[in-house]
Amino acid sequence: MDGKNIRDIMQAYLDNLTKPRGSLGKLEDYCIKMAQIQGKIPPKIEKKGVYVFGGDHGIAEEGVSLYPKEVSFQMAMNMLTGGAGINALADATAWDVNVIDCGIAVDFPPDNVLNAKNRLIRAKINHGSKNFYKESAMTEEEVEASINKGKELADDAEKQGYSMVAIGDLGIGNTSTAAALLIAAGMEADSIIDRGTGISNEQLTHKKRVIKEGVAKRRPVKNAYSILQEVGAPDLAMMTGFILGLEGRGIGCVLDGFPVTSAAYMAYMINPKITEYLFAGHLSKVAGHKTVLSTMGLNPVVNLEMHLGEGTGAVIGGFIIGLGVSCALNMANFDNTDVSGKDAEEQKY
Repeated sequence: MDGKNIRDIMQAYLDNLTKPRGSLGKLEDYCIKMAQIQGKIPPKIEKKGVYVFGGDHGIAEEGVSLYPKEVSFQMAMNMLTGGAGINALADATAWDVNVIDCGIAVDFPPDNVLNAKNRLIRAKINHGSKNFYKESAMTEEEVEASINKGKELADDAEKQGYSMVAIGDLGIGNTSTAAALLIAAGMEADSIIDRGTGISNEQLTHKKRVIKEGVAKRRPVKNAYSILQEVGAPDLAMMTGFILGLEGRGIGCVLDGFPVTSAAYMAYMINPKITEYLFAGHLSKVAGHKTVLSTMGLNPVVNLEMHLGEGTGAVIGGFIIGLGVSCALNMANFDNTDVSGKDAEEQKY
C-alpha cells in the first residue's frame, strides 16, 4: 500500500470507532501518520527511546554562553545517573534514555567505574568542535564520520526494537552552533539567534555579532555538508545522520527544540522526504524554532514555553502521539458493539 491508500484506510478505521468522526482531532492525525510510517493499520508503539546527543562547541570560547564547557560533561553524568529533567519525564512516559558522547570535551570513565543507570553510547568524534569564529569547526573527515555514526545509531534504534525515537541535545554553546547552521543555510540572523542559556541583553548583542561574523568568515556554500564542516559540530552532524538513517525503518522520530531542529534542517536539505517520518514534539521558547519548523512544514504537538533541551519536549510530544495510537488500538468500533450512531446524520451523541 502507498501512503495515500494507508491514509484513506486508516481514516476509515478511525471513523468506525465508537465516537463522532474527527472528534479526537489531532490525535487522529498523529495516528494516521504513524500508520503511514509503519505501513500498519492500526499502528502500534511498543517501545520508545530518546537519544540525547552530547558535544562541546568551540564557539563557547567567545563568551556566547553563561557556562563553561565542563558543564556539558556534568550534565551528561547527571542524565546517566538519572537526575536530569529528561530522566524524570522519560520515566513518567515510558522512554528509555540513551546518552551519546559525540564530542564532549571530558572523557567518561570506563563502564565498570561509571556505574550508570542509563545507557552511554561512546561515539566520540573529537573533544569538541573548533571555534568557527576563528577556523573551520570540523574537518571533512569528521563530518563524514559523524554522519555515518548517526546512521549506525539508526541501526541501533531498530535493533533496540523502538517504534518511536525522540532526539535531545546537551552541550554548552550548542544554540550558537545551531543558529550558525541556519544562517549559513540562508535564514535571517536576527530571527534565529536567541539567548539560549538566559544571557543578558548585552551578552545577546555580543552573541549575535560573533555568530554573524563567524558565519561570514567561514563562507560555507549552501550545502549541508559544507555548512556542518564550517560552522557545525559532531553532535549536530550525528543527529543529521541519525535522522537520515531512519528512513524506511518504520520508526517515528520526534524532534525536541532548536539545536535538534537545526540538525533536522541539515538532513532536510539533503533529503526533504525526512518530514514523512518526523514529528515536532513541541514549540520551544527559543525564537528561531518556529521559523525552522514552519520551513519544514512541521507543526508542534504542544507549546509549553519550554527551552530546557535534553529531549524533554520531544518525549512529552511523543507521549501524546502515543495516546492517539492507543485510542485506535483500544477503542471499540461500531461493528462489534451495540452503540448506535455510526450512520447518524451528524455523528453526535
